[in-house]
Amino acid sequence: MAEHTDPHDHVADHGCGGSVARPHAVSDGAGSAAAKGGGHGGHSHDHASGANRTRLSIAIAIVATVLVVETVGAVLSGSLSLFADAGHMLSDLIGLLIALVATIVAARPANQRHSYGYQRAEVFGALANGLILVGLAVFVTWEAVSRLIAEDSGEVRGGLMLLVAGIGLVANFVSLMILRGGAKTSINMRGAYLEVLGDLLGSVAVIVAAGVILLTGFEKADAIASLAIAAMIVPRAISLLRDVVAVLSQSTPASMDVAGIRDHILAEPGVADVHDVHVWAITSGRYVFSAHVVVEREVFERGETGPLLDSLGGCLSGHFDVEHSTFQLEPAEHARHEQSAHE
Repeated sequence: MAEHTDPHDHVADHGCGGSVARPHAVSDGAGSAAAKGGGHGGHSHDHASGANRTRLSIAIAIVATVLVVETVGAVLSGSLSLFADAGHMLSDLIGLLIALVATIVAARPANQRHSYGYQRAEVFGALANGLILVGLAVFVTWEAVSRLIAEDSGEVRGGLMLLVAGIGLVANFVSLMILRGGAKTSINMRGAYLEVLGDLLGSVAVIVAAGVILLTGFEKADAIASLAIAAMIVPRAISLLRDVVAVLSQSTPASMDVAGIRDHILAEPGVADVHDVHVWAITSGRYVFSAHVVVEREVFERGETGPLLDSLGGCLSGHFDVEHSTFQLEPAEHARHEQSAHE
């Protein structure tokens, strides 16, 4: 599309508070116009990122401390389930560090090379988390099965298991409460939250196994608890990796009602049709939209493209939480020409 500036058209920035029209337009000879939105939601996102970094830093300190305690406890008690829980803690620590780095990188401003900024770094952090969890589950399963098969799996000290697992349970609960707020708005924070949740459940499994050993002397309960921990890890890892793939493949977010968006656009006065509709996510909670909107000729003749762009962008921002919207306005004859060119 050949671009030039047309003083009668507008590019509108559509943020959380509505829309602001600016006297700059991108249009072609057929009379199409593009509206680009975004930017006003950045302050709230930056604030959320700062809060997430604080949450992650506190959680990292807690997890690192408990990791040392559980590792020493696993060695002294001979417990595989406690070792599995410590290994899960190690993966959590690595994952939390990756998540913290990802939030710092994601806060870097956009530039010409990275026009959307670096917020997708959070998605890659979540990808690393998922892969770490899968690797841990495979290792723990292998070790647990080996102990179940072996005639002598070694002595397991149930009392020490119980004490260390209890410390881990309390620490994981505190970390879970700290991370819960950020898990609702960030895929990266959600990954960290799910890992700590798995640790909490793992601590419960170790406590149960320790109780069985203390009451009955059945030491293979330790290996069974290890398998239970591995079984809890796998679904969480798959869920996290599925979300990552959805973002990286630019799939339409599950929360987006594309048909509803089309209906809202078509309900705008002067709009005749809409096509080439695309919705995707830069990262969790940050949606991008683009579409070609067929507009009645009178809208161009009366110079009403600016108000229309304002209305369209405000509609998507207000009703569908789309932070960045781009519209190409085109008359019916241009739309027909474009359609025939694609056939």
